[in-house]
Amino acid sequence: MVLQELGGSISRALQLMSNATIIDEKVLNECLNEITRALLQSDVQFKLVRDMQTNIKKIVNLDDLAAGHNKRRIIQQAVFNELCKILDPGKPSFTLKKGKTSVVMFVGLQGSGKTTTCTKYAFHHQKKGWKPALVCADTFRAGAFDQLKQNATKAKIPFYGSYMESDPVKIAVEGVERFKKENCDLIIVDTSGRHKQEAALFEEMRQVSEATKPDLVIFVMDSSIGQAAFDQAQAFKQSVAVGAVIITKMDGHAKGGGALSAVAATKSPVIFIGTGEHMDEFEVFDVKPFVSRLLGMGDLSGFMDKIQEVVPMDQQPELLQKLSEGTFTLRIMYEQFQNILKMGPIGQVFSMLPGFSSELMPKGREKDGQAKIKRYMTMMDSMTNEELDSSNPKIMNESRMMRIARGSGRLVKEVMEMMEEYKRLAKIWSKMKGLKIPKKGDMSALSRNMNAQHMSKVLPPQMLKQIGGMGGLQSLMKQMGSTKDMMGMFGGGDK
Repeated sequence: MVLQELGGSISRALQLMSNATIIDEKVLNECLNEITRALLQSDVQFKLVRDMQTNIKKIVNLDDLAAGHNKRRIIQQAVFNELCKILDPGKPSFTLKKGKTSVVMFVGLQGSGKTTTCTKYAFHHQKKGWKPALVCADTFRAGAFDQLKQNATKAKIPFYGSYMESDPVKIAVEGVERFKKENCDLIIVDTSGRHKQEAALFEEMRQVSEATKPDLVIFVMDSSIGQAAFDQAQAFKQSVAVGAVIITKMDGHAKGGGALSAVAATKSPVIFIGTGEHMDEFEVFDVKPFVSRLLGMGDLSGFMDKIQEVVPMDQQPELLQKLSEGTFTLRIMYEQFQNILKMGPIGQVFSMLPGFSSELMPKGREKDGQAKIKRYMTMMDSMTNEELDSSNPKIMNESRMMRIARGSGRLVKEVMEMMEEYKRLAKIWSKMKGLKIPKKGDMSALSRNMNAQHMSKVLPPQMLKQIGGMGGLQSLMKQMGSTKDMMGMFGGGDK
């Protein structure tokens, strides 16, 4: 993913500055030049980059900073704030309300990935408890209804469309009425696209919009157009009341940074970015967490939300109790591996952890990581209850390992490797012992009980150093508005 390269380049520039013994004008300029180069390569407009560099130099006046100031942290914070400024349109999007029917209309040019994005959007909300439905009002493109039908069936989402009717307005109205009767609280209308902005496209969008009266119109745009996104977003906004933007194909284009910054300049809030073809390669776009992850500072609140999505409410008290006792068994490891696989692409999950540069989990290695987890789980399927529930690794003698290897069709050395991983995670888990568990036993209440002192025990030393030591950790937690991290459970520690 090209944005990973951008994040990696910016992280490296900040890291080089952190390694410098003295922060002087030369070190600051080298750091800013590296960041500037990275942003220009990601197609961010030259004026925005130049203004950012000027603003940082104004904020970080090295002569005015007293000796006691942490210059590295001040520079990091200035870079963070200026990147947020570039990508923040300063205007929130319409918020959906559960239980209240919302109609959301999707618009965009042909080839932008609109139909796939409709399903991803529906699937994302379905996981969060909404009851979505899809309506195909695209009668212009041959095969549009077939594509939507296939996607919706795969995601188990109800859909409506017609092979016979050619009037998109009629299909849209019928579909919306039908799903309102079925008490769906999120009705998504997919409209026609064209190869270019033309009067017929805008007229059709206007008619569908008037007939269905959508609560929100989402403009879907291909990131490969880069800075040209500004003109496209403006043209669509002038034709229909675009309330939000989703940028697709962010996994393969160097122009992604240009598209993001150009859309922000139109004051249109970007709400999601598509990072691949699969259903779960779809990320909520929120400026601060996004920039934080870009800089290798993680997104602790997003990570915690992911955990709450995959750990059912009734299992949370039991899991937190085990955490406070510091006892880690192979069965707990198995359950947490199951949760990791449910959380979506591993690289996306790991980039939410502080100190993990997004470059550490490039696309190719994501599959390796996922395959390794599945391999470990296959081996654990060949274990007895006694082995799974014991917290004593010494129980796993040579004969047991040979039996497990035979039963799972793996090598003995792979079983030994898995046991080493178990010991490593058990060590991290044990550091959470004594954590005060809230009476409700829920994850969100736990997050308020965790403090920087507890977090510093769990984070590996090199990770702690990268985010600026104890002071950096405290300011990161404060900045994210959350003290959430259950990293030890999910293997984000050092060996």
